Amino acid sequence: MNVYETEKLLSEYLLFHYAAADEILPPHYGGEEALFYPVRCVTECVNAAALALGARALDLGCAVGRSTFELARWCSTTIGIDYSNRFIGVAERIRRDGIMAYDRLDEGALHTPLKACLPDGIDRGRVTFEQGDAMNLRGDLGQFDVVLMANLIDRLHSPLRCLQRLPSLVKPGGQLVITSPYTWLEEFTPRPHWIGGFERDGRRFTTLDGLRAELLQDFDLVSTKDLPFLYREHARKYQLTVAEASIWRRK
Repeated sequence: MNVYETEKLLSEYLLFHYAAADEILPPHYGGEEALFYPVRCVTECVNAAALALGARALDLGCAVGRSTFELARWCSTTIGIDYSNRFIGVAERIRRDGIMAYDRLDEGALHTPLKACLPDGIDRGRVTFEQGDAMNLRGDLGQFDVVLMANLIDRLHSPLRCLQRLPSLVKPGGQLVITSPYTWLEEFTPRPHWIGGFERDGRRFTTLDGLRAELLQDFDLVSTKDLPFLYREHARKYQLTVAEASIWRRK
């Protein structure tokens, strides 16, 4: 079974995307700077001032949709695409109904009921969700002012196929944001398909090196930054990860 279709991952991702700080963290432990990662991928990486009226955004690998909703604050049309039918179904339910009940795992068989809610101030009419394969997107998506790929490239079987489609998706002058901790695992991406994280010609070749090699013909690299995020599995187990965000402008 695809791990991204399981109840466990669904609940963890709903918590990651929609939970309040006190629903994730125990009191007095700090770590608030690593919360709300799907929101910060938008607010800290997208240049809202550069977006024209009627801007379109694509959230590729949207999971359960929080970044897609956040992009709708600034863009007239936002499309969230994910490979998981389960994730897309849940994101669409939040868009349609404004709420989704789920259970947070606390310990063993102990759970706490929570609700994922449509963020305040979102025009849900600007948002659509669809299931799709980032390596084989439908041909009539058109072009976008913003394309966000958050924590996606190191979970694709062939990330290069996805990167090669990007010049046709981003408008000239448009923004591309790629965030990832670069956790290359052969269970997701066969080693020959990694775009970084190995030695080449006797030197370290990072994923950012690989992104530069593939994208610089069509994009300018504007900046990079670290984006820490905290992922809760249960009340006493968390993953603290630092993604790298690379921000690009289409030539």
